[in-house]
Amino acid sequence: MFRTLRRALCVAAALLLPLAGTQSAQADVGTKAAGAGYWHTSGRQILDAAGAPVRIAGVNWFGFETANHVVHGLWARDYKSMIDQMRSLGYNTIRMPYSDDILKSGTMPDSVNHDGKNTDLRGLTSLQVLDKIVAYAGQAGLKIVLDRHRPDAAGQSALWYTASVPESTWIANLKALATRYKGNSTVVGIDLHNEPHDSACWGCGDTSRDWRLAAQRAGNAVLSANPELLIMVEGVQSYNGTNGWWGGNLMGVAQYPVQLDVPNRLVYSAHDYATSVAQQPWFGDPSFPANLPGIWDKYWGYIFKQNIAPVWLGEFGTTLQSTVDQRWLSALVTYLRSTSTDGADSFHWTFWSWNPNSGDTGGILKDDWQTVDTAKDGYLKAIKAPNFAGGGSGPDPGGPGDPGGPAACTAAYTVSSDWGGGFNAEVKVTNTGTAPLTSWKVAWTWSGAQKVTSMWNASYTQSGASVTAVNAAHNGSVPVGASASLGLGGAPGGGAVPSVSCTAT
Repeated sequence: MFRTLRRALCVAAALLLPLAGTQSAQADVGTKAAGAGYWHTSGRQILDAAGAPVRIAGVNWFGFETANHVVHGLWARDYKSMIDQMRSLGYNTIRMPYSDDILKSGTMPDSVNHDGKNTDLRGLTSLQVLDKIVAYAGQAGLKIVLDRHRPDAAGQSALWYTASVPESTWIANLKALATRYKGNSTVVGIDLHNEPHDSACWGCGDTSRDWRLAAQRAGNAVLSANPELLIMVEGVQSYNGTNGWWGGNLMGVAQYPVQLDVPNRLVYSAHDYATSVAQQPWFGDPSFPANLPGIWDKYWGYIFKQNIAPVWLGEFGTTLQSTVDQRWLSALVTYLRSTSTDGADSFHWTFWSWNPNSGDTGGILKDDWQTVDTAKDGYLKAIKAPNFAGGGSGPDPGGPGDPGGPAACTAAYTVSSDWGGGFNAEVKVTNTGTAPLTSWKVAWTWSGAQKVTSMWNASYTQSGASVTAVNAAHNGSVPVGASASLGLGGAPGGGAVPSVSCTAT
């Protein structure tokens, strides 16, 4: 289908290129660790071990899922310099695709240059190389999500199993990886299977095709081996006759949510692409790109907006050559919510890809495996997450745990819709102090007879026209400069916008 081109892996043409220079850890000035310890969920947010909200903002570095059985680019560079460069650019997470082949005894990596680089990888199996990458990423303050991308190096599969790789092998290998990295919080999660698509279904009840049921079986098996891991569950292609990207259709979650034995570990994951991968009907709509938020809301965004669970856009990418693709990426970055405005109360993401040798998207790096595509990287700047500290060398100024100064906040009230008989509004709280907020309270008085009919992401009391709202458990922690929001419905409509006070508590 339309995924073949994106997996064109130009290994034969990839010579051992000379480097113009290497990226050292010394270039990693001003960047911060992704978040302390293992992570867990709370509502639509992901929190670190200290309870501070974090944002997955990273890249896909593929290759372990291919016949090379190792991340690509090691023919050109040392793996440590690659990770250093990721961090220097502000990426905090690596999604690491693999196939079950690397778990076969004695599987060895191919196309690794040991001449003055990658010298500590000489003679290692593919799994041992993965161990080295995990160790160095953790040292650099990055997190890793392991992505079971393919059953074997031959290609992707619609279902989570094939004739040669049955479900029992899939689950045994997931458990083996969970056990291998147990106690190492660099590996923060596992993406159970990449891009289930037709004939995979969601909620149909057929255990041979129902991806939701399979994800529950596999997710619970992983958690039995390591209950600290995040379980990433992708969508399918089609639900109730509505077709989308492979792995990108999570419409079925509303009626058939994934249920895991360990609470606060589930993250839903979608994929979304531009025209350089394939055409979709919405690209030709006369209202494009204004129609895109509604498309994303329908397929996967509603899960975040209804506070069901965190949503991670595990793959999105483009060659960025056409105007349509440029407008798509601009709209998507806006939809994912900027870190400066919304902090970690945002969608999570990993861009496809770090590698330049993805045939229908290209990568953050150009073909020399060294030079950064500054146009692509620039689009992502607003959604990177440099301000979430977590472990590494200790608290950063203004980061979680830093008592640096007084806590303070402001609040802004906006009406998102008003139909006369009622209205919806949002109150955005911004940390304007020099220390993290641990909790907050907002208050306002309407000039008319408005009453709150519902509120989300906060609890409230109302006395007459006066309303007081206190943060929910998942959004009380707000880093310096970041924001959190509550939403409300009220009636009647037509009221004036009140001024809102904010108190750090």
